[in-house]
Amino acid sequence: MDVQDSAPFELYAIRYARHSGRTAAANYIGGGDFHDAESDLEYFVWVARRQSEVYVIDTGFEESAARERGRELLTPVPDGLALLGVDAHAVRDVIITHLHYDHAGTLERFPEARFHIQDAEPAYATGRCMCHPALRHPFNVEDIVSFIRKLYDGRVVFHQGMSELAPGLSLHHIGGHTAGLQVVRVLTQRGWVVVASDAAHLYGNIDRQIPFPAVYNVGDMLEGHRHVRMLADSPDHVIPGHDPQVMLRYPSPSPELQGKVVRLDVPPTGGA
Repeated sequence: MDVQDSAPFELYAIRYARHSGRTAAANYIGGGDFHDAESDLEYFVWVARRQSEVYVIDTGFEESAARERGRELLTPVPDGLALLGVDAHAVRDVIITHLHYDHAGTLERFPEARFHIQDAEPAYATGRCMCHPALRHPFNVEDIVSFIRKLYDGRVVFHQGMSELAPGLSLHHIGGHTAGLQVVRVLTQRGWVVVASDAAHLYGNIDRQIPFPAVYNVGDMLEGHRHVRMLADSPDHVIPGHDPQVMLRYPSPSPELQGKVVRLDVPPTGGA
């Protein structure tokens, strides 16, 4: 099936956690010489759905990780998925943008899934770079062990560079934040939307071209900003990984999901 003939995906962001009380210095290299920068972070997983096709993008973290890292878990990820009628136990395809604790922390909740990841990411997360505390800090060793068990169970699908998982849904290696970070390009009713994950934590990172401080390669992160913009139909089609503005700019699918889930396959309706 040609992409031009493909039905568009529905695309959702599910907010599952938050981290309040941050300063701009925690989110922008150099601190950011501005006063209107978003400081707090929110944590999301995403769902791309088209009829019977369901792709879950990232798996979040558990309560134990929230306690250890001073985050507030708002909704366990399986419960957040259930709000959209998605049963974590039945999901067949999970896309892992990278292996940091807040993106790959509940793999056991997806017993039927295969996990899509870039070649470079497990090599980075299990290689010599993890000798450096600053680089290994965003990883949770138990999450990496869980991932390796999935690998040995035959449930990991490796990708290198760009891969089309389905007409209208593709993976793109970006790097920067981690060596193997990937973003997800999704065809929706409003055009090509890019789930940037941590290629851009906040709108301010990509709009102001100021990298996020947790970074493996600053040059790759900045080039990643450019690449993400090329993949998306417009700046409004880029979805950063942790910006509270996402919940303000996009509408909820229903009143009862207000503050929990927003639709990304429709144009933004509010926010900055």
